[in-house]
Amino acid sequence: MLLIKKLYILIIKQFALLFVGTFFISLFVLMMQFVWQYIDALIGKGLTLDILAQFFWHMALMMIPRALPLAILLSSLIAFGNLGESSELTAIKAAGISLMQTLRPLIFIVLLIAGLSFYFQNNIGPNANKKMAQLLISMKQKSPELEIPEGVFYDGIPNSNIYVQKKDLKTGMLYGVMIYRMTDSYDDAAIILADSGMLQSTADKKHLLLSLYSGEWFENMRSQDMAGNAYVPYRRETFYKKRIIIPFDGEFNLADATIFGQNAQAKSLEQIRIDIDSLNHTYDSIGRSFYDEAKRISYSIPPMSKADTLLALQSMKSKKYDMDSIYAKMSTDKQRLAVNNALSKVNQQTGDLGFKSMLTNDGDKYLRQHKIEAINKFVVAFSCIIFFFIGAPLGAIIRKGGLGIPIIVSIIVFIIFYILDNTGYRMARSGIWAIWFGKGLATAVLAPIAIFITYKANNDSAVFNMDAYIDLGLRMLGLRRKRSVIGKEVVINDPDYAQDTDKLQRISQEVSDYSHEHHLKYPPNVIKVFFRYQPDHEIERISQDLENVIEDLSNSRDKMVISLLNHYPIVAEKAHTRPFERLWLNTLMAIIIPAGIFFYCRMWRFRLRLLKDLRTIRQTNEHMVERINKITHQTVSEKKHQE
Repeated sequence: MLLIKKLYILIIKQFALLFVGTFFISLFVLMMQFVWQYIDALIGKGLTLDILAQFFWHMALMMIPRALPLAILLSSLIAFGNLGESSELTAIKAAGISLMQTLRPLIFIVLLIAGLSFYFQNNIGPNANKKMAQLLISMKQKSPELEIPEGVFYDGIPNSNIYVQKKDLKTGMLYGVMIYRMTDSYDDAAIILADSGMLQSTADKKHLLLSLYSGEWFENMRSQDMAGNAYVPYRRETFYKKRIIIPFDGEFNLADATIFGQNAQAKSLEQIRIDIDSLNHTYDSIGRSFYDEAKRISYSIPPMSKADTLLALQSMKSKKYDMDSIYAKMSTDKQRLAVNNALSKVNQQTGDLGFKSMLTNDGDKYLRQHKIEAINKFVVAFSCIIFFFIGAPLGAIIRKGGLGIPIIVSIIVFIIFYILDNTGYRMARSGIWAIWFGKGLATAVLAPIAIFITYKANNDSAVFNMDAYIDLGLRMLGLRRKRSVIGKEVVINDPDYAQDTDKLQRISQEVSDYSHEHHLKYPPNVIKVFFRYQPDHEIERISQDLENVIEDLSNSRDKMVISLLNHYPIVAEKAHTRPFERLWLNTLMAIIIPAGIFFYCRMWRFRLRLLKDLRTIRQTNEHMVERINKITHQTVSEKKHQE
């Protein structure tokens, strides 16, 4: 018990140190990504340090829930990778302590972190999101810092383009000034040329004072009353000194926080629940009012003659509405009036329905946003647990610590999670997918992976044995590897050529008999395949005898023998008899007709391939026997020559 407590303390210390470091690294990376998205709102605005401090503080609070899962994944990977690389994990298992026992203290810590993440999102995160949105809107609305460059037109001042040929940085004087001022339209444009000038801000930072020296002012005098006149009068003024006051608010003003009331991210779970009830009640009332209004709609009928009116009333009383006959008896003018009236009604109702649809779609959008945010609070907290059960077992399997492979694996896992979560969020937000499906997609995909990896790591299974996965894939696709036999540099036991020759000749005869008896060319019997399967031990025995001969002949020093060995195919011993090992699976495939047809054709293909393999075996046996006879003859001749 004391040993386990010391082990728990050791693991907690390693994980805690790594978690703190990786958390701040992850938080920094996510913050830089967020800053890069809104870099245009920050640069050139002359924001003070206290505003920037508020911006980064609220951004950090907003990014903490997103950084926690990534930090858990990376820290658990590195911690258990270090334990595996230093053989400490092997020693722990040798002491009779399983991986799940080793993970117990960290599971408790990760559950606490997940609970903290949920509490943070529900209580602290909403206020941080609200403040962040308020700061972003205020930054975007703030006018840019005045920094007029030389030799280019500067449009940072509203309704004005300023060109400065040269600028004195010490005195602030501008030389060679050209100003284009646009107010309402092109016809009201004004052009100002000045030899020099100076641009200053007023004390309240609400206006700009532009002082110009030695210049001219050209301005169009066109007004709305002269809109039809082709000639545009203008005014020309020559001045020695002129001052122009331009409205320009250079202060940073916080936007009204009440405009963010509909932002679901700025609400707690209880507020979301209340707002969902309110939205449902509001839009249900709107829907009922639309329905009642639709029932009250009356369509006016154009004036008709007395005979047409009587005919219409008789048709209505007899419940026979022959509108075509009524329409045919109308005069041409009345028909045209009826058609125009109908088109007008249809266009009016179409426009009205479009406006109502826009209102209801907005309501659905608000409701989806609130439901998505409510589910997201649980998803982000649950992702902390999933990432731990991916990171810790993967670290125990990979057994590589440091910042190399763990970072690569963490990035891959996080990218998969981000793509799935972002795709599900967009689909759920647009109403294409159900909300629970869209927001649960990432966790539904990664949770089975976490369970699988944890199971494999706890049982010391080879998860990353690529040969096993390649063999499984080849079997599923009906493919196979080619035989690869190479000559041995050191041969301890020479092959028994005489015995191998007898075995090969016997195998050739057995192969011929098997092919003739089983009629592999023809399609298999459906009843025997799916309902009365019997194992084929004969082909298993032939294949095993052939492998024994190949193993013995692989000790040969003759290159031709080694080359002929690679001509032997690797025989599939069971695929030509039935789709699956278990009878109930075969019966199920027969019931599911499309699947049964597929597996039946697949098995027929394996029968044809087995027939081809048996022919290849027989032909290769003949060549091998001939080569062995030559080797034996040469050996006998050499012995006689030596004697």
